[in-house]
Order: sequence, then C-alpha cells, then structure tokens
Amino acid sequence: MREKTLAAHMCEKKRRALQKDEKRVRYGFYAFGRFYKLSAGTKKEKTYEDFCASPYYNAFVKFGSFLNNVKPLYPERYIDYVVTSGVKLDHWAKDELYEKYALQFILKEDVTTALERSVQTMMEWASENEPAAWNHYFNYISLNRAVWNIRDGKISPWLILNCKSGKDMLSKFNDEQLKMVYNVIEPQHWAMRFKRQPNDAQLAKDVAKESNL
Repeated sequence: MREKTLAAHMCEKKRRALQKDEKRVRYGFYAFGRFYKLSAGTKKEKTYEDFCASPYYNAFVKFGSFLNNVKPLYPERYIDYVVTSGVKLDHWAKDELYEKYALQFILKEDVTTALERSVQTMMEWASENEPAAWNHYFNYISLNRAVWNIRDGKISPWLILNCKSGKDMLSKFNDEQLKMVYNVIEPQHWAMRFKRQPNDAQLAKDVAKESNL
C-alpha cells in the first residue's frame, strides 16, 4: 500500500534479479546455459530471465558456490565435464567428482602451466600469512592445507618432486595424508614422466633453484 513498503519488499524474483552479478550466480548461469546446450541440444541461448524462472535456479547457484569456493582447474572445462558426466545436478558439488576430474589434468598437464599455478598458490598463501615469503611455502604450510592443495591441483608434483623443500614437506606427511595424495604424486608415474621429458623436469628444477625453494 505504501511506496516505502514496496521499495523494501524483496520477493524471490527481485532477489534473483539483484544477484545477477554475484560470482556464484554467474557460474550457475553459465552452467545452466551449458547444460541446455550440451545435454538438451538447445540452440537458442538461454537468457538470465530464463535462468531466474527455472525451478533449478537454486541448484545451479549452489553449484556456482562450490566452484567459487574450490576455484577448480579450468572452470569452464569442469562445467562441461559435469554437464556431460551423467551425474545428477544435485551431486555436481561433491568433492569426489571434482577430484576425479582434477586428477586427469594434474597427471597430464604441461610443466609451464603447472609451475605457474603452483607459484600463484604459494603467493596467495604468503599474502594470507604475512610476513611469510612465498618461497617458504613448503617449510611452513599447514600439512593438512598442503594435502588439499595437492589434491586440488593447486600445487603440482612438477614442483614438489623437483625441489628439496617440496620433498622434505612430503616426508613430514603421516600415513593418512600420504594415502590422500598418493594418486596425485604416484612415484612411478612421475619418475617415468620426468624420464620422458627431461627438459621439462630440468625447467622445474631451475625454477625451484632460482626461487630458493
């Protein structure tokens, strides 16, 4: 009845309209569009109004929140992966599904990309733990956090296994922690990879040496 009441009113439709620029909602909207394009074969691009009107809005935004928190490797590729995986939407935000996806890239990706992401992760850790220096990551990182950074692909075996401080950190892991990262740092795989790609292995060693790791 009153203009003030109308201005204060926040119905679901209005709330969704105002959430458009939130990162989790943008991720959800992108996934919504990819779902209809890849799974349903829809040729016409879905609009944000279509997204807001969808009964699956909340489920897609929940998935968007998962992406925003996990910060997956190659987010667009991961969205296409889950869309075409046959897994139900309600299960897209499960850690197990992401870890299965991430492992494929960790074991196959090129050394340059792996090193760049590892250094970026170490720099982010340092900024959160000032006055820590980023190249002290392996010396002072919480081992539990290191486990998750390894499993998520944030810190690559290309760097861990080619510098002394990285290998020293692994030696501090208990049996449970080693079990959690074993699929990522599987010794035989990386020994063979380093042997087949000696120039790449040397690049990782050079980066570690120059960075005083």
